[in-house]
Amino acid sequence: MTLKQDIAQALSELRGRAPLVHCITNYVTAGDTANMLLAAGASPMMADDPAECAEVTAKASALTLNLGTPSEARLRAMMNSGLQAQKSGIPAVFDPVGVGMTRLRREAAAALIKQGIPTAVRGNLSELAFLAGLDSGEHGVDSAETDILPQAAAQAASERLGCVCAVTGAADHIAGDGRSAVIRNGTPLLRKVTGAGCMTSALCAAFIAVSDAFTGAAAGIAFMDICGALAAERSAGLGGFRAALFDFAGNITPDTLIERLDIYES
Repeated sequence: MTLKQDIAQALSELRGRAPLVHCITNYVTAGDTANMLLAAGASPMMADDPAECAEVTAKASALTLNLGTPSEARLRAMMNSGLQAQKSGIPAVFDPVGVGMTRLRREAAAALIKQGIPTAVRGNLSELAFLAGLDSGEHGVDSAETDILPQAAAQAASERLGCVCAVTGAADHIAGDGRSAVIRNGTPLLRKVTGAGCMTSALCAAFIAVSDAFTGAAAGIAFMDICGALAAERSAGLGGFRAALFDFAGNITPDTLIERLDIYES
């Protein structure tokens, strides 16, 4: 099958299996992340207390770790769950929100990566360029202007971290497992919805739970991009767009993914 067909098949598998996705995400977007996973067909579990998080991860099919609102307790929970994911053999997707901005974020990311916890990493160009060692990373949570090419950042990050890496933006670049791909869907309106990237990372975790790391990362990104494009076509403004985004996430079919997906694997 082609990658496009594999992505459509992954959506069918997701809807059929409803994998439990343990999310240690930021408090700004936790509700939207849970609702997006539900709309897609997964079963979210939002748990970030260090006293229980490893036990939750042990029962899950995938884990997503989000650096958006770090605290000492949340970072302990991320490490505990990450190590449990390794022990249980389940995938972990890391979203390195604002990783280059503070020492706390840099050190937390380095600790997770040193343990080999991420199965996949999804972030913007600034975040992946920092993790790849290509940029100082002194930016906020939004991608800054840079001369670094996104495909180069994805490839370099994948080689350095030893996992699938994806740079999302105007076009999305995925690299890892000896493969690379670019997706050209989506809409600029997604950048105006707080947590769109966080939701995408959680979707990647859900799709990896029912496929492989490269296909799952591509599927999570493609799913969000196409739902966003469809929502933009139907909406008059940002409020309507946000509501329509969840509507399409709940109703999109594998056939629509195949029809709308603009993806090239090299």
